[in-house]
Amino acid sequence: MWNRKLGRTAEHREALLKNMATDLILKGKIETTEKKAMELRSVVDSLITKAKKGDLASRREVASYLRNVTDKDGKTAVQILFDEVAPKYADRNGGYTRVTKTGFSRGDAAPLATIELV
Repeated sequence: MWNRKLGRTAEHREALLKNMATDLILKGKIETTEKKAMELRSVVDSLITKAKKGDLASRREVASYLRNVTDKDGKTAVQILFDEVAPKYADRNGGYTRVTKTGFSRGDAAPLATIELV
């Protein structure tokens, strides 16, 4: 299967995507490089699709992927995903995220993008 390697090993890439997916669900919007945002989009869309099912098996699967981090109100990413995000997209069949190009980073001139929940 073809995917972006992002210059990392498989374990590092998986940890990166888990951390970014958790942050996106907690915050609703993050800024990263364009390639990371494109790769993260497919991960988050599949997590939201699983959360829309709402059964215990999908909740366990999503919980095994996301980090156990709380927001300022004490809610975990899994709680936010199932209680707030999934009901918001109940009648939508995909396309839960938006990637917007924002410019270039100062250090290495890598193209930056903002990924947000629609």
